[in-house]
Amino acid sequence: MKKRTWRAVFYSAIEGVIATFRTERNFRVHVLATLAIIAAGWFFHVDVGDWMLLTLAIAMVLGAELMNTAVEAAVDLCSPDWHPFAKKAKDAAAGAVLVASLAAAVIGAAVFIGPVRSWLGF
Repeated sequence: MKKRTWRAVFYSAIEGVIATFRTERNFRVHVLATLAIIAAGWFFHVDVGDWMLLTLAIAMVLGAELMNTAVEAAVDLCSPDWHPFAKKAKDAAAGAVLVASLAAAVIGAAVFIGPVRSWLGF
């Protein structure tokens, strides 16, 4: 097998992100949520520590969504017909996205509750 250059490796990774964005509605929803969180962070002038938490939460959710897409594609390739193991694999991958999303929501609430309360005058 021919050794790939770093450029080729990164190009393939970027292609995967773009393909997922184009074909997966949930990934687009998460990207939209990411943009909203970034805008909120700028609006509320969150500090560096909070940016780090938000960045980790965003990466966790988008990474889980990308892995979910990869698992679904691999399962569909290996098992085009319904099979209980295929369902288990897809459900577990979707569950990983759910867990990541819930954790990100908790992080977002912890970061933004104070600034939002201040902004609203509480």
